[in-house]
Amino acid sequence: MVKSTFGGKISNRSLAGKQRVKTAKRRSAQSTRWLERQLNDPYVQKAMAEGYRSRAAFKLTELDDKFHFLKGCNAVVDLGVAPGGWAQVVRHIAPKAAVVGVDLLPVDPIDGVTLFEMDFMDDAAPGRLIDALGTKPDLVLSDMAANTVGHKQTDHLRTMGLVEAAADFAVNMLRPGGHFVSKCFAGGTDGALLQMLKSNFSLVKHAKPPASRKGSVEWYVVAMGRK
Repeated sequence: MVKSTFGGKISNRSLAGKQRVKTAKRRSAQSTRWLERQLNDPYVQKAMAEGYRSRAAFKLTELDDKFHFLKGCNAVVDLGVAPGGWAQVVRHIAPKAAVVGVDLLPVDPIDGVTLFEMDFMDDAAPGRLIDALGTKPDLVLSDMAANTVGHKQTDHLRTMGLVEAAADFAVNMLRPGGHFVSKCFAGGTDGALLQMLKSNFSLVKHAKPPASRKGSVEWYVVAMGRK
């Protein structure tokens, strides 16, 4: 079990009071619960108020508040960019940075961000990202996760395969001193991947930001200072 680097608590109650959703004729009970959770999620409300496309934006801002990896960034790659919340944060905190993002899903345009709708696992993807960036990145972000099939072990392995691919890209493409931030799962990265990161970065930490829902298995690995 990895220890979170964050302390303190955040209320899960809506700032406007808890809202309940009636089950519509064509809406399943599961969909109704999801919608109710969204309506009562303070991060969803805050994202809407501040113009971010998803509550995930606050996971990145909270991680950056702790580790300061966006400071001084000039070139950023965002893997799994959809719907664009992380890219928006980068543009807000480091407005002069060049940013490229890739995702299987279409993403509405973001000012100052070059977007690719393609599979990062495509052999051509890494080269296209670096060509579009015009230089080696000093930060690689990855919020990629595989589509779940409902089998816990399979879902874990599929997502960790994406984490490994993102880490390999970061190690090979980052400038010296660059940073890597990636979604992983509860328990953190496996032994071989963790050792690879520690061999190539000066600092490697796992963290679960407050914006990550308490019941979620997601954690994040932060690797700083590419050697």
